[in-house]
Amino acid sequence: MNQISELGTILGVWAHPDDEAYLTGGLMALARDAGSRVVCVTATRGELGGDPAQRTAELRNCLDVLGVTEHHWLGYRDGECGRVPPSGAVARLCDLIDEIRPDTVVSFGPDGNTGHPDHQAVGRWTTAAVEHAAPAHTRLLQSAVTDTWAEQWRPVNDRFDVFAPGYPVTHPSSGLALHLALDPATVERKVRALAAQHTQTAVLIEAMGLDEYAAWVTDEAFTEQRSDLSGPFPLTCEHCWWDFEHARWQCGGRGGA
Repeated sequence: MNQISELGTILGVWAHPDDEAYLTGGLMALARDAGSRVVCVTATRGELGGDPAQRTAELRNCLDVLGVTEHHWLGYRDGECGRVPPSGAVARLCDLIDEIRPDTVVSFGPDGNTGHPDHQAVGRWTTAAVEHAAPAHTRLLQSAVTDTWAEQWRPVNDRFDVFAPGYPVTHPSSGLALHLALDPATVERKVRALAAQHTQTAVLIEAMGLDEYAAWVTDEAFTEQRSDLSGPFPLTCEHCWWDFEHARWQCGGRGGA
């Protein structure tokens, strides 16, 4: 529990309802049990996977199980995050970071975990927002797939088309910043939270059986994105500026960025 408490205030940024529970359901539950503040942000209402009103209600029920009471929608359309100008999305996340002042931000890495374009876009926005607006001490943890998990569950992942072609990008356990093998009580709670989003999970749970499904979601793994730049505004010269349109630092002088 000390490892979880050290994460402090946690801000999770995700693309669709159910991303947060699959990738950090245990982390969020343990953090709330430890008394930590947890805030969840969801970019879309997942309307390509079902009625948006129903998915909204399902996410609310899911977060209730996990003890998470703070949630924000970004209001983008499912499947179209890659077409959103990054300037606006990054600016909105910067505003939330400035308001929440998280100690730890959790989101997708560059691969988007499953290779989904919406996941990858949200991961890019989050990385840029943390770089630009987060307190200097803030950690950025990115959801990862371990090589051992990917090999163990390859038949299930292939059967249900969990990953896009060419994915997952896997990581050795030795390279992780945080690796949670959830205890039985937390796994049971995570499964209840996922089951609350029944339009997304009921078919899987029925096909796999509850025990296998629980074993499948027991692992939560994260790498850490570390900036080579110091502080939230790491200007290298007086000509450096933050390009919101492309979500990166630019430099008009010789200093580079």
